[in-house]
Amino acid sequence: MALHRETPLLESVPLGAVSGRRVFLKMENMQPAGSFKLRGIGRVCEEAANAGATRFISPSGGNAGYAAAWSGRELGVCTTVIVPVTTSEEAKKAIASLGAEVIVSGKSWKESNELALKMSGEDPKSKYIHAFDDPVMWDGHGTLIDEAAKQGPKPDTVVLSVGGGGLLCGVVAGMDRNGWGDVPVLACETEGAASFAAAVAAGEIVELDGITSVATSLGARAVAPMALELTRNHRIIPYVATDEAAVSACGRFLDDHRVLVEPACGVSLSAIYDNTPLLGDAGTVLVVVCGGIGISAAKLRDLETRFSLS
Repeated sequence: MALHRETPLLESVPLGAVSGRRVFLKMENMQPAGSFKLRGIGRVCEEAANAGATRFISPSGGNAGYAAAWSGRELGVCTTVIVPVTTSEEAKKAIASLGAEVIVSGKSWKESNELALKMSGEDPKSKYIHAFDDPVMWDGHGTLIDEAAKQGPKPDTVVLSVGGGGLLCGVVAGMDRNGWGDVPVLACETEGAASFAAAVAAGEIVELDGITSVATSLGARAVAPMALELTRNHRIIPYVATDEAAVSACGRFLDDHRVLVEPACGVSLSAIYDNTPLLGDAGTVLVVVCGGIGISAAKLRDLETRFSLS
């Protein structure tokens, strides 16, 4: 049985009011592991466990590692999660609480990934769990569109956040298999973590010098090559917002829906709250509320104070 759960699709009256559109929210924050990551990573882990893996090794900005740790806990497989120094204390403690070994290594996902590859190469019974670049994972992530297609109307635009591009790859695959291939995707990032927008602008994968955004879960210095490849056959529009806009959206969403999400998710919500012209004349919008464990009430208050939003 799949480790992920079907999540609600809710129509947001507050977001509809500020944008003049019908806005539907796919509430991936309600997954047992706190984010959409459980869909794809859970599928990868299940397949690996069935094939005899005795350890999962995951490099992560927090949410992927938590999903791997959750999967390991559910499947009875030891899990090691390697996180960069940018990962929040909340995320590290949450991962460790599931019984996983947490190793802090590197300034970004790239450095954490190098250690994960080394460790998995030394243990033939381990399974390396990529944070975002795995076709099996993408297929798992795409199940959120399988659900949304049954739960509500076909949207005019899908809005989602992009870190390494795993969610984007999965959602586009899900859209294609549900007859939504003609629906554009607004791919949202924050300044200081916009590796997808940089790749689209350059026409090739671009590696950022570093991650400077507070949206640390978007901290992949380069996106999966497939994320860029998809732009050849699908209309994918980069949207880059400030950290301030992402944090502001988190606070507004908490007020409007009593739901706490991290800035990596807030950047997608900011596209609706700020009613970006990139949405065009889309009358119906589906927003993937991707969730995230790297947030708390206290941390949100601190971020709001930092940006003079409180």
